Amino acid sequence: MSRGILSPADWRRPRVRWTAFGLHGVLLAVLFVVGLGPMLWLAKAAITPTQDTLRSPLALWPHGVDWSNLATAWTRVEVDKYFLNTVVLAAGSWFMQLLVATTAGYALSVLRPRYGKVITAVVLATLFVPAVVLLVPLYLTIVDPPLLKASLINSFWAVWLPAGANAFNILLVQRFFDNLPREVFEAARVDGAGPFRLFWSVVLPMSRPILGVVSVFAIIGAWKDFLWPMLVLPDPNLQPLSVRLPALQKFVEFDVFLAALAISTVIPVLLFGLFQRFFLNSGALNGAVKG
Repeated sequence: MSRGILSPADWRRPRVRWTAFGLHGVLLAVLFVVGLGPMLWLAKAAITPTQDTLRSPLALWPHGVDWSNLATAWTRVEVDKYFLNTVVLAAGSWFMQLLVATTAGYALSVLRPRYGKVITAVVLATLFVPAVVLLVPLYLTIVDPPLLKASLINSFWAVWLPAGANAFNILLVQRFFDNLPREVFEAARVDGAGPFRLFWSVVLPMSRPILGVVSVFAIIGAWKDFLWPMLVLPDPNLQPLSVRLPALQKFVEFDVFLAALAISTVIPVLLFGLFQRFFLNSGALNGAVKG
């Protein structure tokens, strides 16, 4: 039986019960304002004329709604082009991170090579290296990549390939694979499944929760990344929204700029809404092993 600050006898008292409900409501309202307030204000400001936003930033459309801000941001500011660049960069980064994290986690957790613990320790040690320290050697590698005779600057591969080297995702997936039931693996091996078949037909179908978590981290991280795309994609026609919007701020009206910012937040919000159950689902392996 779970325990709390209030006992069952206290909950039966109307005054205590309604006071607790009131405190819960106030706390929920505060969390709502703190968490969603800035996003709701941005959505409101995106369809509000500039003068209304500057004079009454918290008022709800004192002189009406201006839906043309969204159309102007999409066409004249060319948000559509930069939006597509962002989608392409995020999709490639997501694929590379998922590919490296699942294969590396599978090798370290399921196949368990002889020096697996040493490799895990090395991967863990890279988390303690500040990312800014790696910018110069990583940039030099992109400028003159090994085995290639062409620079990757102004190429989406300059963003995709480094994104795959994510130690946090590797350790996260490895930890999840460690908790998978070994009986299923042994049964698959008895049935003649090799390493690739075991990975593709057994491990991945059981790993949908962690794949969803890694996908959200990968896409949102790539969506909001600014410094690295700015360094390796100097061509404005290839830059994502996170890089191009700050550069365009001084050339467009304030309300149009806010509309462009609102459009750029749509995908991350939708992704979290779609994949939030993977963060909250604790019974992901129910039914994996029966009898």
